[in-house]
Amino acid sequence: MVEENPRDVGHEMDELSIVYGDESLPRLYENSRISADQLPGTSGIVKRAVALGRYLQNPLAMVATLCGPEKEILSWKLNPMENFLTADEKYSMIEQVLVDVANQVGLDVNLAASHEWLFAPLQFISGIGSRKAASLQRSLVRVGTIFSRKDFLQAHGLGKKVFVNAVAFLRVRRSGLAANSSQFIDLLDDTRIHPESYLVAQELAKDVYDEDFKGDNDEDDALEMAIEHVRDRPSLLKSLRLDNYLESKKRGNKRETFFDIRRELIQGFQDWRKPYKEPSQDEEFYMISGETEDTLAEGRVVQATVRRVQGGRAICALESGLTGMIMKEDYADDSRDIVELSDRLHEGDILTCKIKSIQKNRYQVFLVCKDSEMRSRHQHVQNLDPYYHEERSSIQSDQEKARKEREMAKKHFKPRMIVHPRFQNITADEAIEYLSDKDPGESIIRPSSRGPSFLTLTLKVYNGVYAHKDIVEGGKEHKDITSLLRIGKTLKIGEDTFEDLDEVMDRYVDPLVSHLKAMLSYRKFRKGTKVEVDELLKIEKSEYPMRIVYCFGISHEHPGTFILTYIRTSNPHHEYIGLYPKGFKFRKRMFEDIDRLVAYFQKHIDDPQHESAQSIRSVAAMVPMRSPAADGSSGGSMGGWKGHSHDRGQSSTPGSRTGRGRDGYQSGAPRGGRGRGRGGSYNGNRGRNNGQDSSYDDTPKWDSGSSKKGDDGGWGSFPGAKVQNSPGTEAFPGGWGATGTESGGGSG
Repeated sequence: MVEENPRDVGHEMDELSIVYGDESLPRLYENSRISADQLPGTSGIVKRAVALGRYLQNPLAMVATLCGPEKEILSWKLNPMENFLTADEKYSMIEQVLVDVANQVGLDVNLAASHEWLFAPLQFISGIGSRKAASLQRSLVRVGTIFSRKDFLQAHGLGKKVFVNAVAFLRVRRSGLAANSSQFIDLLDDTRIHPESYLVAQELAKDVYDEDFKGDNDEDDALEMAIEHVRDRPSLLKSLRLDNYLESKKRGNKRETFFDIRRELIQGFQDWRKPYKEPSQDEEFYMISGETEDTLAEGRVVQATVRRVQGGRAICALESGLTGMIMKEDYADDSRDIVELSDRLHEGDILTCKIKSIQKNRYQVFLVCKDSEMRSRHQHVQNLDPYYHEERSSIQSDQEKARKEREMAKKHFKPRMIVHPRFQNITADEAIEYLSDKDPGESIIRPSSRGPSFLTLTLKVYNGVYAHKDIVEGGKEHKDITSLLRIGKTLKIGEDTFEDLDEVMDRYVDPLVSHLKAMLSYRKFRKGTKVEVDELLKIEKSEYPMRIVYCFGISHEHPGTFILTYIRTSNPHHEYIGLYPKGFKFRKRMFEDIDRLVAYFQKHIDDPQHESAQSIRSVAAMVPMRSPAADGSSGGSMGGWKGHSHDRGQSSTPGSRTGRGRDGYQSGAPRGGRGRGRGGSYNGNRGRNNGQDSSYDDTPKWDSGSSKKGDDGGWGSFPGAKVQNSPGTEAFPGGWGATGTESGGGSG
């Protein structure tokens, strides 16, 4: 009305005072789902204005409003250090405070029945949760008024135990629709006195009333008028020596109860919170500018954009929108030689300046950009601990480093409006740092650098090895920024589709971690890099030369996969094993557990490579080598995983490089000369093969025909045949060594 018809505004509004309020919580309400339910069809700015007014009237109710199923209150920034809390820890503290305050303040039931948004704290009243609160709210709104606390038990279906726990914090008074009613309302129903203690309160009030009238009153009238009499004359209760009174009544065991009753009779539901104060000038300045004492202070370095140059001053704009002023004498050390400041400065120029002074009443900042001032290492630091004596120069450099890190983090992803215990708005590096001291198998879900339609699952595979998996979100309104920042209606990992993050954890992550831990605890698993595992296996081979020794290890080059390493004669052979929620993928087959995979491998070790074997050459061709810092989505990897590995050095994957091999021949080309054994080359020709990875056509030196003890020379000596042993042990003829404890080189 003021904007459209300013002349219609009377002079009575000339003295209208303006009160500024913090918009941080009203902004959350504007974008919340509860605002759409309470104010349907209302524009966002109106929702925010309503929330701002409600927040000034009843901050408890507005905070409780955002504690619904969506828990929007978690997005409210309460402290710079809150990032050290998980979402559950933060909500637990908020809930604890709201329970204390809601029961301390109480809930005016009749007023809330007329203004439903005031029912929000009801869920935090002792004995009442969100479900009972919703049921009681519907019942009270339907009736409209309540005149006695007993009605909660009789007319509104509150259980006896819930009634006993909650009734002392539910206020029944003449408010709302009951304000104009003539029906009797007990004054004790507007106190914290529990109905169980009403008789005690009436007894105390009657004794004080009788003492005041010296017994010159009617017994029935005194009982009815006693409570009202002492409420109207609180000085009578204040002057009462309660200890002497209790001694005369022999009620010393009820001392604390009587003290509480006296306080409530003097003033029922007295509010112990600090009274509201209008914000000071400094608070208004920081509230409107969006700055804080730490981000805007004298001596702090800021960037300013020149808007216009007038005479001997330049008017600039800071990043927060504040107006900055640079006078000619503050622009340069040679300001006396400057005729016109416009010769040096032009509109659109970006300057790095220091804050010289702040005029908070005019919302202006005076800046200086002299070289002599900019070289000065002094910078004002707010809220410095008096016992903190680090050099200011190092403080400044640390703050500058932190600022750059925050800017870089903002460039990597857009913070998402997702509330889940396993989700955090952090970068890939921060996710790795967060998981660094956790056990293998721990994971975190974070925003993806690919945009708001993707999430990334980061899994700790092993110490120093981390894998990343893309989660594709679906069912979003791309024109609605709020919809984009919320989680999608569907989540897709590979070909699997999930409804929410809980289902992702249950159906994808938990089975995956279960298989990961099974591999890490397997008896043939070895720690270390690929080279270190090879050396361990060579030592085992030297101890048992007649066996085909094998083990499993972590792939540091391709996180999310394992390496099966085995030695038949002298050189280690390697094959990749993929990790999936359904089990382990080996040679294009899926195995539910490791024992079945091992049994298949031992039986089919001599299968030709081109049919089923997935050698490290073929995997290297399928999985391109990646930088450890890669977090993008380009490129392929084993099973769709992308990874980080802090132990990764030079790649030892044959076939992943182009150029000449170890023997000087072009990779893949026929090689001349005689090999050390039979069938050493991939192309069927005889040739040298001195590399670690030889083909599967190498003939292992099985110990068939050996006359050593335990060798019967029958089926047990045939390569791939399995000898049945006692439960819990595996011994494979032809030299398989499962435990490494047998002596000799036989198969027994």
